[in-house]
Formats: sequence, C-alpha cells, structure tokens
Amino acid sequence: MKDTLKLYFVCGTVDCSRKNILTVVEEALQAGITLFQFREKGFTALQGKEKIAMAKQLQILCKQYQVPFIIDDDIDLVELIDADGLHIGQNDLPVDEARRRLPDKIIGLSVSTMAEYQKSQLSVVDYIGIGPFNPTQSKADAKPAVGNRTTKAVREINQDIPIVAIGGITSDFVHDIIESGADGIAVISAISKANHIVDATRQLRYEVEKALVNRQKHSDVTK
Repeated sequence: MKDTLKLYFVCGTVDCSRKNILTVVEEALQAGITLFQFREKGFTALQGKEKIAMAKQLQILCKQYQVPFIIDDDIDLVELIDADGLHIGQNDLPVDEARRRLPDKIIGLSVSTMAEYQKSQLSVVDYIGIGPFNPTQSKADAKPAVGNRTTKAVREINQDIPIVAIGGITSDFVHDIIESGADGIAVISAISKANHIVDATRQLRYEVEKALVNRQKHSDVTK
C-alpha cells in the first residue's frame, strides 16, 4: 500500500476550471499518479445519475492505467460501480461499518491530530491521510494546518501504517514531508490547476521518488 500512496491525486469536477476533469485525470495518469480519488463535493458538484456516470468514466480511465480508483465519502457509489476503495473523514461513516460493507476494498481515513489518531479504529483501515499540511482552499471544511507534527508523532509510535500527507502541498514541501515519515503526498490543485498538468505531475512524482531514496539512504547510514 505504501508504494501506491506515492502520488495520490484527489479531484472532482469543481476542481477543474481549466479543462474537463476526464482530460485532467488522463493527463495525470499518463504522467505518473499512483492513486486517484474522485471527490465530488461543492456547490456545483454533480449529483445522482450524473455523478454515477462520471465516476464510471473515471473508473475506466484508471483501469486503463492500472491505478486504483477511490471514491470519497460515498460507500453506496463504491458498491454500485465496484470501485477499488473508499476514503472517509472523521465525521463520515464509521470505519468499522465501512469495513463490514467493503471487506476487500481499500479504505482510507483522514486524521488531523493525535487525538483523532488515537480514537480511530486503525486495524480496519489501509492507510491514513494526515493534514492539512498547509492551509488549503480546496476544501471548504478544512481543519487548521498541522504541518508535519502529526505525521512525526504517528511515526514515532507506528512505523507500519501507510501515511499520505495532504493539504496545500507543492513540490517545495515534498522533501520535508517524506523525511517526516509520510509515504507519499496527496494533492488537488497542484495538479488540477497547473498550467501544464503532465509536467506538474511528473515533477511531483520525481520529487517524491527522490525524497524516498534520500530517506532510505539516511536510514541505512544510521542503522
């Protein structure tokens, strides 16, 4: 799972002002994202049959590139189209209920603070998304930025759980994020609002891979 989290692209139609979401996602897939989440929220978000139809089209694209397709906070849609997994927040469907309904799917959980981490049923989730790293405009309900604090604290007590950092992340922050213990980054606007999506995606993937190599070298030296 950790390798799958290297470059996690989260996107919905409301995040794509420059191009159609299908074009944005396909370019990101071509350029090296390792996981995709369809997060369709906001005032102008698709609903009902339109949302289902879009999810199916995005799922087809992800299958073509062999990238897992995750849906945010809509377990019924995951079941309906047989998506690869579900991502939920602290105030969404309880994770034990999600696991009961999705025994073989990827389940991710958002965590912001150590208090949230400690109260979460981590035995039934496949990864945690920690953030927001920086203040972000992509989520209207975003919590205060936590930087690397929570990631470092979690890694001190749990070396095994897959962690992806999210929230206001650009390539400038990748090294510090990976150094703190995250296995990858999740981004929205860094890709969806980029002038050149392929170039932006490749740069992010390059920075993640470089940071992971550097962390491993440092780990080998200190053993």
